Amino acid sequence: MSEPIKNLPPAGGATKEREFLDGPHSRLREFGFVIRVLREFIRGFRVLHFLGPCITVFGSARFPEGHEYYEKAREVGGRLAEMRFTVLTGGGPGIMEAANRGAKEAGGTSVGLNIELPFEQHANPWLDVMIEFEHFFVRKVMLVKYSMGFVVMPGGFGTMDELFEAVTLMQTKKITHFPVVLMGKSYYQEEAEEFLRKRVVMRFGLRQSLFIPKK
Repeated sequence: MSEPIKNLPPAGGATKEREFLDGPHSRLREFGFVIRVLREFIRGFRVLHFLGPCITVFGSARFPEGHEYYEKAREVGGRLAEMRFTVLTGGGPGIMEAANRGAKEAGGTSVGLNIELPFEQHANPWLDVMIEFEHFFVRKVMLVKYSMGFVVMPGGFGTMDELFEAVTLMQTKKITHFPVVLMGKSYYQEEAEEFLRKRVVMRFGLRQSLFIPKK
């Protein structure tokens, strides 16, 4: 297990964003928020610009080592590294840790974009590069900007948020040639697969970009 070679300091407490979203504040305070966001963007640009081609793997933070989905994500991370992709994740435990671990074990580069939360989230120990973000929207921009595609493993609201952010950008032509692969047939089957494949994908013309494996 390797130590991170770049561990950048957090941009601020998770409560700051919660306070900002409470409603209007003084103009000086709002300007301070803009400056913090700008610094967060610049920090991300400086580090991620030189990573080379990346694939982002998403999934729940709550699947432990040994779980079917953890081991599958670990395999995915390894296969991506063998294809010379940098493996990019949210930097936390569970699926994210598994993908980063698989990449490291295969001799690839493993990167995490961690998010500050009042609970649960902490950076996993399989990262070569780690950046900690205060704001979800900054982190999402970085994940899309520096990825060539997404692999979406089973997960909850956060995973779905990232998935639908990507496919919305695809639908509105903000990004093109951006493959999104959903993995975990048993997890996504029935209602989720029916909704995604037969209603949204077919109706709104994303069939060329969104792939749901048969297994």
